[in-house]
Amino acid sequence: MSRIGKNPVTLPAGVTFDIKDNVVTIKGKLGELSQEIKDGITVSIEGDSIILERASESKDHKAKHGLYRSLIFNMIEGVSKGWTKELELVGVGYRASNQGQVLDLSLGFSHNIVLELAPEVKVETVSEKGKNPIVKLTSHDKQLVGAIAAKIRSMRKPEPYKGKGVKFVGEELRRKAGKSA
Repeated sequence: MSRIGKNPVTLPAGVTFDIKDNVVTIKGKLGELSQEIKDGITVSIEGDSIILERASESKDHKAKHGLYRSLIFNMIEGVSKGWTKELELVGVGYRASNQGQVLDLSLGFSHNIVLELAPEVKVETVSEKGKNPIVKLTSHDKQLVGAIAAKIRSMRKPEPYKGKGVKFVGEELRRKAGKSA
């Protein structure tokens, strides 16, 4: 399995780490996150680094070892720097606007799609003339940002012929050739 779990996670300045009853809590300047650690994995802190150890060499423990190390690393990155996802609306007449936490999308349907976003996620829409509208999602929780971005993308997935739809900025789409006459 993975060797990711063996790497220690360093704590940057301004981030506090606490473990109580198998629940890891991490606080930083951008917020607070907590994660429950299941049995078989022990978390300890030595100096300014966090070390995870597994109880045995079973396949399940090896898999969870790398998983929890990655989750803790993502939590630390989130509360210190934050996570951002950018979505691009490709298509004629596709628009995005926001009023606080309410995102209004016009994606070529007969009606606009209105989404009420979680208060932990900050949303920003950028519309420039001659360019596709961009929706920026920012939060300290990587899982929440990814889930909301995937939900928005699922409203109108990019199609393979013209590339119309909602896609991530920088996403490479597999394009198909159209009809050959």
